[in-house]
Amino acid sequence: MSAEGYYRGRKVMITGGLGCLGSNLAHRLVEHGAEVTLIDNMQEGHGANRRNIAGIEQAVKVDICDIRDSAAMLGHVRGAELIFHIAGQTSHTDSMKDPFPDIDINCRGNAVLLESVRAANPEARVVYASTRAVYGAPLQVPVTESTLPNPVDIYGADKLAAEHYFRIYGRAHGLSTVILRLSNGYGTRAQIRTPKYGILMWFVGLILRGEKIRVFGDGAQLRDYTYTDDMTRAFLLAGENPAAVGKTYNVAASEQIRFIDMVKKLVEVAGQGEYELVPWPDDYKKIEVGDFAADCGLIGRELGWQPETGFEQGLRETFEYYRDNLEFYVD
Repeated sequence: MSAEGYYRGRKVMITGGLGCLGSNLAHRLVEHGAEVTLIDNMQEGHGANRRNIAGIEQAVKVDICDIRDSAAMLGHVRGAELIFHIAGQTSHTDSMKDPFPDIDINCRGNAVLLESVRAANPEARVVYASTRAVYGAPLQVPVTESTLPNPVDIYGADKLAAEHYFRIYGRAHGLSTVILRLSNGYGTRAQIRTPKYGILMWFVGLILRGEKIRVFGDGAQLRDYTYTDDMTRAFLLAGENPAAVGKTYNVAASEQIRFIDMVKKLVEVAGQGEYELVPWPDDYKKIEVGDFAADCGLIGRELGWQPETGFEQGLRETFEYYRDNLEFYVD
C-alpha cells in the first residue's frame, strides 16, 4: 500500500511536532490524509516555531506540553495509532556543560512516554528518532547498525540509553517500536539562530545574515548530510511497514563530503558568504568524533528506503525556503 493510502484517516501523534523534523513530517502526513496531533513544549532555542506549520494550521491539533508530563502523555497516546517520537534535548555541548537536563529529557522523558503507551495504548506503533551520536567516535567507517556504540558526550550516551528502553519495552511488554538513527539532518523549517542543534543550518543562518563562518581546525573530517525530505520518507516507511517493528536503522545520505567542502558548497550555492579557519575551542575539540559516514543498506533492503535528494539540490531548496521566510527564523 502507498503511504497516501496507509495514512489516510489514521490518528498520528508527533512529539516535537513544531520543530524541523516533526513539522516536515506533519506536512507530509496532512497531505496523506492523516489526523495529526502535534506535541511540543516550545523549549527556548530548540527549534519549535509556529511558522513551521504555516499552511496546515487548521488541519492539525497542537498541544503545548512536555513529554515528562505523565498525565498529558497518558491522555495523548490513548487513541493514537502511530506515534512519531522526535522530541528531545539535542545539544551536544549543552549536555556536557550541564548533564542533568539532558538526562531528565532524554532518559526520564522517554521512560514516561513508553510507560504511557504501555498503560494506555500498547497497540500503537512508536517510531523513535535516535541519532548518529550513539556511535560517537566510530570504531569503523562507514558504520552499520552492528557497529559498537562509542558515544563521546552525555547526549549520545543518553540517546543510546533511550534506545535500550525502546528495545526493552518491545521485548518485555510487546510494544511495536522502531528506532531510526538519523545522521546530520538539514533542510527546511530548522532553527538557524544557534550552532547547538545543527552546524550546517547555523552556517545557513550566518550566510543569510551576512556574517562570517568559522571553521574549526582544517575541516577535513568526513560527514554525510541528510535532507529533511529524505528523513521524512524514512519515518513514513518505518510507521507503515510491519518488517520495521523491533528494528534499528541508519538513516543518512549516500554522499559523503569533507566539512570544509560542505562550507565551500554552501557559499557557492548561496552566491554569497565568507569563511575562515580557526583553532578548535577546547569544549568542541573534546567531543569531536572525526570522520563519520553511515551505511544505510539495511533500511534499503528491508523498507526500500534510499536518499533521493542530492546535496546541492537540498541546499538550493533550503536557501530558497529561508530567503522567503527569513523574518520568522531570526531574532
